[in-house]
Amino acid sequence: MSDNQSFTFPQALDEVSASSAGGSPFLIAYGVTFLITAILSFFLPRETVALIAIFQGGIALPVAFWLERRMGSRRMSAENPLKQLSGQMAFSQALALPLLILVYSLNPGGIPLALAALGGVHFLPYSWLHRSQVYSRLAFTLAFGAFALQVFFKSNAFNLILLLIAIGYGITAPIVYRHAKQLVAKGTT
Repeated sequence: MSDNQSFTFPQALDEVSASSAGGSPFLIAYGVTFLITAILSFFLPRETVALIAIFQGGIALPVAFWLERRMGSRRMSAENPLKQLSGQMAFSQALALPLLILVYSLNPGGIPLALAALGGVHFLPYSWLHRSQVYSRLAFTLAFGAFALQVFFKSNAFNLILLLIAIGYGITAPIVYRHAKQLVAKGTT
């Protein structure tokens, strides 16, 4: 689509998915950092791992942007009416940092559950943006799966929740990537 052409709503949605590879670069990057954090949780003190979990995005985010440049079919047009919304959705999790700091100060063991619930809240709207119900499934799995692990395993759930997040992201990434590629192949973008 040329820069001077107006967008229909479906075209704007398609371009968001195509340019971001359906969000898969972020799932991949964060999935890897959560997996590393989960592995570290078996060897390092819980307080240390909780801090790593809170700030692992400092490594994952630049990697995700790098992957997005390589995996996306093209860059999003400046005129795409959903550009600002998709950016706000992407960065919304950063607003939870004060909550994460509070949870850490009260109980570092609660950080994985807080991150899983935050991930669920964050990913639910992506099911609409990318027109893929897999994001809804991921959101509910993260929020309620982590809660169930916490209730059942209590303080032993720390490592398991980190693994749940990593596995959830890892399973979701290729599905949303394939969906974005199908949008591009249909020629809708």
